[in-house]
Amino acid sequence: MSDRPLFPGQEIGSLMKPRWQLLGQRGIPLDDRALAEFDVWDRQLSFTSGNESPAEALRERRPREADPDAVQDLGALFALRYLERAGLTRVYDGEARRIEMYEYPIRQMRGFRFVGHVRSFDNKYYLKAASTAEVRLVRPYHLEEFDFVKAHAIREPKLPITGAYTLADWSFNEYYLGRRSGWKGRAARREAQREFVGEIARHSLRPTLRALIDRGCRVIQIDEPAAGTHPGEGDLVAEAFNAATDGLDAEFTMHICFSNYRSLFPALLEAKRCRQWAWEFANRDRDGRDGYEVLNVLREYGDTREVGLGVIDVHRDELETPELVAGRIRRAAKILEDPRRIWVNPDCGLRTRSLDVAYAKLEAMTKGAAIARADFERSRA
Repeated sequence: MSDRPLFPGQEIGSLMKPRWQLLGQRGIPLDDRALAEFDVWDRQLSFTSGNESPAEALRERRPREADPDAVQDLGALFALRYLERAGLTRVYDGEARRIEMYEYPIRQMRGFRFVGHVRSFDNKYYLKAASTAEVRLVRPYHLEEFDFVKAHAIREPKLPITGAYTLADWSFNEYYLGRRSGWKGRAARREAQREFVGEIARHSLRPTLRALIDRGCRVIQIDEPAAGTHPGEGDLVAEAFNAATDGLDAEFTMHICFSNYRSLFPALLEAKRCRQWAWEFANRDRDGRDGYEVLNVLREYGDTREVGLGVIDVHRDELETPELVAGRIRRAAKILEDPRRIWVNPDCGLRTRSLDVAYAKLEAMTKGAAIARADFERSRA
């Protein structure tokens, strides 16, 4: 940590997939908009260097001559260079190979049956599954994805993966609840859910994490977006985190977005191997509200872990200025009492923003971090 500048930047989730990637993977010739997008970003990032064959096929609107996997590789390279050029210290591939964060992990496990589509909070649909037997892993996942990132990243890779609590919460718990006799009241449902979460954590997520670590993955972000939807289950979130990371040698962070974080404390403190809380703040820092006041909960409980500080609102096109970002960092550092604890990031993934808007926001983030860094260095001189 001492080798890094103050307020290093990191990725936190997915990017919007380029139009050229979506069309090219389907074998559809690039339209004018996709071709312009491809050329503009390649001039800026040079992401096709060393991959001239699929790039040329896309440019000449002969996508069927480009293997879909090669086009997907280009998408991953694009995202890496995009995040690196924006100035981030920790990067991934913008989840270029992922369609969503639930169905794919579940398909790598036994003990589930898909039952139909349901609508999620952002008006998207996902295919929901029910537990039908004991959860067991078919094979570790995200390995080939990480291998590619590791081989091509210039900056430090940081892999995001969906947490066991969220995978369980977004599924129907039929099997573990069905094993309980008697009245299926609140207490029985809670204990059945605890068993369900623990089974996913121990038997699916943990062996996947171990396999990723064996491949050289050193920084892993466990995503738990469902944590904020059940304020009374902070203990289950922490237990799932501990069961998944038990005995594993890596730096683990936990990303929870759009939550009342206070409602998860003090239970969440029991996530023993969590080195960093990666949270959203900028989304609530408006209209006279202080979005960073909630950091006081860490001081109140004496928690001194790092904080992945959300300084960019991912739900609005309105661009933050570097000065606004710097001010947010200063406020957080004052509460945390140690600026070295802060990493800066968007509140969540930027997949709902256009690539142009997302890049401008990331540039504002890194410039704002540089302003705050210079201020702190002057104050210590």
